[in-house]
Amino acid sequence: MFHGVMTALVTPFTCHPNGEKIIDEDAFFAHLDRQLAAGVDAVVPAGTTGEAATLSMSEHKRLIDMTVQHINGRIPVIAGAGSNNTAESIALTQAAKQVGADAALLISPYYNKPTQAGIYQHYHAIADAVHIPQILYNVPGRTHSHIAVDTVAKLAQHPHIIGIKDATADLAHLTRSIMQCPDHFQFYSGDDATTLPFMLMGGAGVISVVSNIAPKTMKAMMTAIQAGDWNAAKQAHFSLQHLSDAMFVESNPIPVKAACALLGWMEHCLRLPLTPLEEAQMQKLSSTMRDFDGVEESLSLSDS
Repeated sequence: MFHGVMTALVTPFTCHPNGEKIIDEDAFFAHLDRQLAAGVDAVVPAGTTGEAATLSMSEHKRLIDMTVQHINGRIPVIAGAGSNNTAESIALTQAAKQVGADAALLISPYYNKPTQAGIYQHYHAIADAVHIPQILYNVPGRTHSHIAVDTVAKLAQHPHIIGIKDATADLAHLTRSIMQCPDHFQFYSGDDATTLPFMLMGGAGVISVVSNIAPKTMKAMMTAIQAGDWNAAKQAHFSLQHLSDAMFVESNPIPVKAACALLGWMEHCLRLPLTPLEEAQMQKLSSTMRDFDGVEESLSLSDS
């Protein structure tokens, strides 16, 4: 149903002198336009990379609505609608459906430390309540809420749960999951650095952080994979490696927002408890971006 390069969008903010951080709608629309021009296959607003944890409910809904209206049906919009509160996640998923999102991405409940039975019931309740395609999101490094293979396989039977974003970077776990799930169930990489082997094993695409700044190169890799041109795919994969590493030198989305700021696309502004990238890391990031050898024209930073 969804495939290829799906960008996990950053949320640009304007930092006011009084400490307020307001969503910069103009910068956000310009960022969407860059993604469209690069040919990405879908966009994902209000996820982890979009600092959803610090958005108010009204901001969260507004961000999804803005994305849907601006994209205007040109590519799918997969709305971040996850929460560790099942009722809140149902409300966000309902709101996403109401404004016209094509699907919802639902992170595994964090902090509460639910059992596998609790994880299953959480997702099943959302899928029963809202009739929209839903993608599970397994990222135990952030949530400490690992979705077990058996739980994924049971949830894959629900008609509204169509796939999973797997950010474990554990290819053995991916193998076991694919083997137990029905053929129609889709697997999406949530780890930029391992997207190539993930796709080789049957992945449908990547929900990517790095494609915020290098969408053309990520798209070139995906196009080569789909064409079976593994030499071209490996070339793109290797060219992205240092950039992918740089995007996670600190917690996502700190580095990718710093990269967007270096490119002049938005302010270097995050909401607490996230803080801007430290100066030493900023210099390393700038150097990595200058050395990047992908197909992007926009990453050629000056030395000034």
